[in-house]
Amino acid sequence: MNGPIIAFAVIVVIGFVVMLQFFPVGLWITAIASGVPGVTPFSLIGMRLRKVPQEKIVLPLIASVKAGIDVTANQLETHYLAGGNVERVVQALISAYRAQIPLSFEKASAIDLAGRNPLEAVRMSVDPKVIETPVVAGVAKDGVELKAFARVTVRANIDRFVGGAGEQTVLARVGEGIVTTIGSATTHKIVLENPDQISRTVLAKGLDAGTAFEILSIDIADVDIGTNIGARLQTDQAEADKKIAQAKAEERRSMAIAREQEMKAYTQEMRAKVVESEAQVPMAMAEALRSGHIGVMDYINLKNVQADTDMRQSIGRLSANGDSANGAEGVGVR
Repeated sequence: MNGPIIAFAVIVVIGFVVMLQFFPVGLWITAIASGVPGVTPFSLIGMRLRKVPQEKIVLPLIASVKAGIDVTANQLETHYLAGGNVERVVQALISAYRAQIPLSFEKASAIDLAGRNPLEAVRMSVDPKVIETPVVAGVAKDGVELKAFARVTVRANIDRFVGGAGEQTVLARVGEGIVTTIGSATTHKIVLENPDQISRTVLAKGLDAGTAFEILSIDIADVDIGTNIGARLQTDQAEADKKIAQAKAEERRSMAIAREQEMKAYTQEMRAKVVESEAQVPMAMAEALRSGHIGVMDYINLKNVQADTDMRQSIGRLSANGDSANGAEGVGVR
């Protein structure tokens, strides 16, 4: 008699232990006490069989019901199975509800599944975020480089948070606007006197289009003078022109040297021809004497003329040397 009773008791205990593994009694009692509808023993057992942590669904569901958010356990379980963060989505819904920001469960879950934080989006909608651009360099029309960086105040645009561009795009567009504004200034002094001109010009471009943010303000934090790019370019151009002129001068010098060498070669050639012609003169004279074209007296007269010419040239050289010496003595006397 005692044997069947003991066996039955053991079976009951084992069944109770197995039921506790699949059915968290304490969690179920908490849900019932919180007034959460739809949480039944069968739904909890179904979560266990689907390998869904029951507390990750029930506890956020209790928080949403207490906050007045209309969310079902089936929606939370579906979002969890899709790879989302249920707790973060519920916190975002509660924050948006308290801040009176329209945010549906579908939008919050879409933001979460897109890899972005819906709670951060709600917080940025309430408390705008300030992001700083890196130092952006631009060159005014007078050639002076200016370096500026700005603080951009942005607010999350929940409607464009899915599929909208991020902070890097906003910073890139703001940097482009700063460069354009500086580049369109006539002189760098205008930008230094009115740095708010950059802010007004950049804001007017609508740089937040297609991004997940709404730009509230762009404040130029600092503007510094950089390098005088125009002067440096002129210096580089002058240096390049100088090198070109030197190259052309070297080319002309090389051509002059080549022409001089050609003239020397031509002169040497002509001298060689003259020497050759002079060497043929005695032979021609001898041939003329033999043939009777000239007589002996003609030859003697020719030699006398040559001797007289040589004497006159000698006297002229001596006179020139004497005048030079007298001029030098006169200078010394003075």
